[in-house]
Amino acid sequence: MKRWVSLVLALEILGIVLFSIIYDSLDFHIYWLGGHAVTDDARLYEEQLADHWFTNTPFMAALFTPLSALPLRPARMLWQLASLAAFAWACRTTLKLTGRRASLAAVVAAGLLLEPIWHSFFLGQVNLFLLALVLADMHRVALGRPAGIGIGIATAIKLTPAVFVVLLLVTRRTRDAFTATATFAVCTLLACFIAPDASRLYWLRTFYDTSRVGVPYISNQSPYGALTRILRGTGEVGDWYTAIPLTIGVFGLTVAALWARRGDWLSATAVTGATGLLVSPISWAHHWAWIVPALAVLIRNNNRKTALAGYILFALSPLWWTPHNGHPLEYGFHILLTPVANCYLLAGVFFLVHMAVRLRNTPYVLTSGRGGRLRPADGAGASRAVRDPERIGDG
Repeated sequence: MKRWVSLVLALEILGIVLFSIIYDSLDFHIYWLGGHAVTDDARLYEEQLADHWFTNTPFMAALFTPLSALPLRPARMLWQLASLAAFAWACRTTLKLTGRRASLAAVVAAGLLLEPIWHSFFLGQVNLFLLALVLADMHRVALGRPAGIGIGIATAIKLTPAVFVVLLLVTRRTRDAFTATATFAVCTLLACFIAPDASRLYWLRTFYDTSRVGVPYISNQSPYGALTRILRGTGEVGDWYTAIPLTIGVFGLTVAALWARRGDWLSATAVTGATGLLVSPISWAHHWAWIVPALAVLIRNNNRKTALAGYILFALSPLWWTPHNGHPLEYGFHILLTPVANCYLLAGVFFLVHMAVRLRNTPYVLTSGRGGRLRPADGAGASRAVRDPERIGDG
């Protein structure tokens, strides 16, 4: 079995290397051009790069300044290999949060087959770095250690990880929330020093301008994207929509906080990641890399059928099988097509509800054992954990 896992992983790594040599990944190309444009007044946001707008933060563009000094192909190869290392690190951290032993090679090999993961490589996206940064911080939180720097950097790169700052606040990890906020501020001020005009334009206008991206595109698996397709345009989605992300945000963060109170920071992390995807107006298919900790939670909790269904869904990604790219059937409500076209969204909602319902059956507190290993307080083992907390992590 180990040989097969090693062979599959080796082929996947070889595929990533060859792909980075041959294919000009669109998003990485835009990042690379952003590294060139970031110090050139406000051109970063005033002009399209490779026929697309740069929509990330000025800090993200500033980070690409060193890579932009390299020719495009070597820079892309370095980025993709670094993305692979970040994903392996994220998988390793997730395994630590489960408190269970498993083959890292097998987890990475299986994870690379998930559409949000390989799609991130296809586009040369930054998602895997954000996943690794946030998970590293949440693991420190689970061990009771100071945290926040990783979340702050991730938020400075792409604003959506800010939902984890809120999680830290509602779970009374105030010092960590302050650290994350301060880190974000330092990174943002550094970008302002490097690119004052671009920063001014971004924070005053660009960062909330969704017209620069194709909101109705099938890859946008947020509630806003789904409603835009069903109602046939963003103009039909009125101010009433604000109530939807607010409701989901309060519900999701409440569930995450309750899991954190039980000491289950893996569940809290996975729920918060899903909440962030459902609250954001733009959640592209490749943003759903948070499926990795979500699957880890389901497997650890012995919800193996649900985990298998989730893995198959995100491996096959049937949303791409439905009419899109402007096809008439992409818009409006169709009783058979619409659920499939929004399958990631529905899976995210299901996961939040599932984790909320499971709270009723998991009243016990998780505790950290020697070496920081965590085990779920479930079933008979949970009862023993409550009676003898020191036994958690033994063996």
